Amino acid sequence: MLINLSHVIINSTLARAENQTIVLAGYALTMSLLGMTERPSILLRQTSSALVRDRVSFRAVRTVGMAVFGATLIFGALVAYTPFGYGVFSAVFGADPEVAGQAVAAWKALMFLSALSGLRCLFQGVIIYRMRTKWMTIGMIFRLAGMYALSLYFIQAGIASALQGSIIFVFGMLIEATVSGLEFRRIRRTMPERDPDHEIVRPRQVLPFYRPLLLSSFVVIWVTPVLNTMLGQTWQATLSIASFAVATSLMNLLLGFFTYFHQIALQFGNTAPAQVRRFILTLGFVPGLVLALISFTAAGPWMLANLLGVQGELLDASLHALRGFLPYVLLFPWLDSLNGFVMGQGDTKLMFASQTANTVTTLLVIILLVFALPQWHGVLGSLAQSVGVAAELSLLYFLFMRSRRLRLNPVVSGPSFTKSASDRSKNLET
Repeated sequence: MLINLSHVIINSTLARAENQTIVLAGYALTMSLLGMTERPSILLRQTSSALVRDRVSFRAVRTVGMAVFGATLIFGALVAYTPFGYGVFSAVFGADPEVAGQAVAAWKALMFLSALSGLRCLFQGVIIYRMRTKWMTIGMIFRLAGMYALSLYFIQAGIASALQGSIIFVFGMLIEATVSGLEFRRIRRTMPERDPDHEIVRPRQVLPFYRPLLLSSFVVIWVTPVLNTMLGQTWQATLSIASFAVATSLMNLLLGFFTYFHQIALQFGNTAPAQVRRFILTLGFVPGLVLALISFTAAGPWMLANLLGVQGELLDASLHALRGFLPYVLLFPWLDSLNGFVMGQGDTKLMFASQTANTVTTLLVIILLVFALPQWHGVLGSLAQSVGVAAELSLLYFLFMRSRRLRLNPVVSGPSFTKSASDRSKNLET
């Protein structure tokens, strides 16, 4: 939940600009592009948590991570310092020249965030497996304190560009990565050089787990850019993009506590699945109830006005977009938990299929909605994402249950091509 406060701090800071709609729209476009470059780095958290058991396996995962970081930095430099970047934001995202200029300026700082985020996730995967998760909270507290202090300085100096929001974000990520790295160094001292019961010793052994997640990311990363591009075709394009960005930041804040259910299922799903299910049943409905309370009572306009500094028609459009996220928030905890069970069994290729279904469904729905209801602004994006997550959950549940039946009854059902991590380990030993 603290993680998503970062976006609240940044959006509320940029909302104080004189031309708040243009600045917020420019920053929203850079965040859309960041979703494309950061997602492969974020996947290192799950990969590290699932595969790192000794120093040798950590070096194997780290090698894969360094290749990812290098690729994202090269791409980031092309966007920031060549005409390619302006073309991406103006031609691909459909932004007008002023918004595209804001986006390019903001990207010159934001291009470094993917590598910093990846380092943080690489360390945090080990921290989570070693049950030292309090250090993730400590790191976030330091991160938010630094971001808030810098935002106050920018507010006093005057908000003029989306670049200031990017600088705040990168500064906070640097702080969190540093804290995570320091805790990892402590853990590393207790890690054996080589665990004889663990088979991961080379980078290529990491790829069967990481590759399906990476392929999924290449599919999913197009969702937000295409959503913003399609919202740019509505009657008031800048208002649609900005209201969708504001609603997304507030929705992510509410959903923040529930975005690590996959880590709980990954960590305990094989040893205590019944307890994991009870935990999810206890908390899974909470974000939907809270979002409904905010969306349909006076609490919503108050939070948007006082927490994010949103006013006028942007406030009304943002509140409308927030209501469209209600199905998304109701379904997400169950989807995130199921992803954890899937990763715990090593069946990450199932996630590639389900996330592809999400992407295709979301894009088809946003296209239909924009042509049918172009006057609805940012809510079109939230409705499309809600339908997409419903499609993803439905397909993943079907594939997971089918895979489970094949593993439990291979003689009747035929040979299983999706083996758990423990099955693969036994085969390697044989």
